[in-house]
Amino acid sequence: MARRSTFLVLGATGGTGKHFVAHALAAGQRVRALVRSPAKLPPGAENLEIRHGSITDMIDTDELVADVDFVISMLGDKKLQQDTKINTAFVKRLVPSMRRHGVKRFLYQAGGLSRPHGGHLSPILWAIRHTLARSFIGQHHDNEAVMEYLATEANDIEWIVHRAGIGSDGPSKGTLKRSTTKLSIATHLDCATYNYRTITDVSAVHTADLSHYTGG
Repeated sequence: MARRSTFLVLGATGGTGKHFVAHALAAGQRVRALVRSPAKLPPGAENLEIRHGSITDMIDTDELVADVDFVISMLGDKKLQQDTKINTAFVKRLVPSMRRHGVKRFLYQAGGLSRPHGGHLSPILWAIRHTLARSFIGQHHDNEAVMEYLATEANDIEWIVHRAGIGSDGPSKGTLKRSTTKLSIATHLDCATYNYRTITDVSAVHTADLSHYTGG
């Protein structure tokens, strides 16, 4: 990433989002963050532009994406997503605005137990989804609706889906790599590092891969 870029970060104060923002700013990039609680971000940070609001508000998505290079969503609200596909509704407003402003690249972080459009989960992941992780079913359904929309109505956008397995906010456990079959339970920090690297990876466009730690 030779030149300075501007990232629109959705979910900037969440577990993964806060690390992504820190990583991007440390690399000299610009960040525009849409947040409900601006106090959770470092005040006066250079190259950080804070927009107060939520995806459930009727915000101006055209104004939000104007002059950005990359859009990354690391959103999740277990309670709201139990009954409402809030991410899907917002993405359906966001993508047309991206088109109007010539913003091509979009990374959406979903859960590793969300089934990719046209794909399937392994028997082990399916069993975990319906036992240990059954309380997150609303989030899985919302993620799946987003992936279906991107794959069927937004292929002119360079979308990337990271189906992450997030387990803790501890220190780095290693480097995550893309995989169609392997899923590691990773730290928020490692998922953020993966997202930052992957959003500029052309080979990841139009994929909905898992991520896993590699040895060595």
